[in-house]
This record gives sequence, structure tokens and C-alpha cells, in this order.
Amino acid sequence: MSLEQKINSQKFDFTGSAKEWFGIWIVNLLLSIITVGIYSAWAKVRAKKYFYNNTHMEGRNFDYHATGGQILKGRLIVIAAIVVFQIIVTLMPILGLILLLGLIVLYPWLLTRALMFNAGMSTYSNVRFRFVGTTTRAFVVFVVYPILCLLTLYTTAPILDRTVKKFSINNHRLGTAAFDMDAPISAFYKAAGVAVLWIVAVFLVGALTMGFSLTALGGAAIEMDNDPNAAVGAIAIFYLVFFIGFIPAAVIYQAMTRNAIYNGTTLDGGHCLTSNVSAPQLFWIAISNLVVVVCTLGLMLPWAQIRIARYLADHTGVVLGSSVDDFIGTQQEEMSALGDAYSDIEGIDLGLPI
Repeated sequence: MSLEQKINSQKFDFTGSAKEWFGIWIVNLLLSIITVGIYSAWAKVRAKKYFYNNTHMEGRNFDYHATGGQILKGRLIVIAAIVVFQIIVTLMPILGLILLLGLIVLYPWLLTRALMFNAGMSTYSNVRFRFVGTTTRAFVVFVVYPILCLLTLYTTAPILDRTVKKFSINNHRLGTAAFDMDAPISAFYKAAGVAVLWIVAVFLVGALTMGFSLTALGGAAIEMDNDPNAAVGAIAIFYLVFFIGFIPAAVIYQAMTRNAIYNGTTLDGGHCLTSNVSAPQLFWIAISNLVVVVCTLGLMLPWAQIRIARYLADHTGVVLGSSVDDFIGTQQEEMSALGDAYSDIEGIDLGLPI
């Protein structure tokens, strides 16, 4: 994407407020506790609807149309399946193993159904999203690729990550317009390389400046039975190095790959997504949010959620290939010509990671 395109990018706008969201959040929390988790299905809908409704692009907002009943239905099915599986494993271990293998095969189908449901329940300016991925391809992406990643000692982890993102994005539609993500694999390896270099650098600095080493830590652990205080310093240093090493590395990878994914994604009609999140800024927001939430015993969580949502929206945009009005009008006409076949999608949210 050219510099001129990035300059002309229309930013997303998030208009939610911490005060307003806190009122919804605290009610969701209390009712979920009172109902022993049952209301959490409706709480999820209210939460997604709030964040969708307050996310705008060119004056038009997103929306979420699922119901709490649909979410609860999906959760009850998952809970029932887990209970039945546990009973079978206890009574007939061999049959339980067979069912486990069957679940591995079934997982891609469940995942595609969850993606279809969530896409079908989401709209932008009353134009519905769709997901058209197949179970066969999902099996390759979510079963075969992870096995290959394991066999290659995770050296192909960036390839797996890109494949998962590509499967999800390229099979989504906004109306009839298709998304296409073509971020280079080199961007994922570069992000992973930078993250690994950060971890190595932190551990080297820790070893040189604090005398930290795995050998010293192991020795301290051995002496713990005789002198528990002997290991406290080494363990504290270990957690400090872990905190300074792995958490920023994860943020670095997330920021770099997010930028690559968005900047490499287009939507039919000549529309291009953009992203320019900064790893240092994202890390600062994540850490400061964590400190504030912990110090307030969780009461500032709504503020933290609004803060990160606003930052991501401010650093995400679209280079428009045509006016939004023309695009929306065209999509509404095309969906109407199809008889709005996707306007009443029946499905359930299985709570799967997508």
C-alpha cells in the first residue's frame, strides 16, 4: 500500500465511554452471579452489541443481532456433551478414546458453524456479514497444519498463524463483497524473529547484569527444602525476566502481524484496510491497564476495555475505492436480489475460539 493511500485512509471511530459501559458491565456481572452464570449469555450479547454499536466508519456503525437464548442454547449443548463424554470415559475408557478422536474430526465443523453464526449475526450499516468457509478446508487448517507445526518443532508456527488468519478473513463476506488477505509470510516470520530476539536479549541482559542463569535458578530450587529464602531472589528474578521478556514479545508479535494482516487485506470494490498500531504504545496500554485493574480489584476493567478499543479503532482505517453510500446501496440491492437468504440464519454460538 502506497504512502498516499495510508494518508487518505478513513479511520474507524469508537464512541463508547467508560462510564456508560461500566453501567452495563456491572449489571451484567451481578445478574450473571445471581443466576449462577445463566445470564452470562445475555451479558455477552449486550457487551458485543455495545462495542459494535459504538464502532463507526464514515458515520455508519456495526451491530450484533444474536439473542441470549441462542448463546445459552449453544453453551448448554457444549456442557451436556462434556458431561456425557466424562461419563463415557469413566465407564468405558476405550470408547471414550474413540469419541475423542471423533471430536477432533468434528471440531472443524463446529468451528465453521460458529464462524457462520457470528458472521451472520453481525452487520455494518444493515448489510450482513457472511462466512462461506468449508469444513474440509477447516480440517486442513485446524488439524493438519497444527500437527505439521508440532512435527517441525514450531518452526512453521508463523505459517500456521498466517494460514488460520487467511482462512478466517478470506472466507468472510460483507454482503456479497469478498475480503482478501494476502499479507506476505515474511511479515509473520519477521514478527516472530523480532519477538524471539527480544526474549533472547532480555535473558542475556538478565544473565549479565543480575547473575541470572537457569543453572543458578535450578541450584536455588534444590536448596529450597533446606533454606526456602535462598530461592526467593532467583525465583523473583525469573518472574521479572519472564515479565519483561515474554509479555512484550507477545505484544510485538501481535502488533506487527496485525499491521501486516490489515494492510494486506482488501474488500471487493477497491477498498483496502489499514493498521498502524505501535508495539510500545500497545504494551504501555496493556501494562497500565493491568496495573489499574488489579489495584482496583477489577472495578476499572470497563475503563481498560474502552481504552484499548478506542486505541485500536484510532489506528485502524479503510482506503475507500468508492463512496460508502454507493457500496452499501449496491450490497443492499444484491442481497435483496438473493431474497435475503442470509437474513435469518439459524445457528448457535458454541463459544469456540475464532
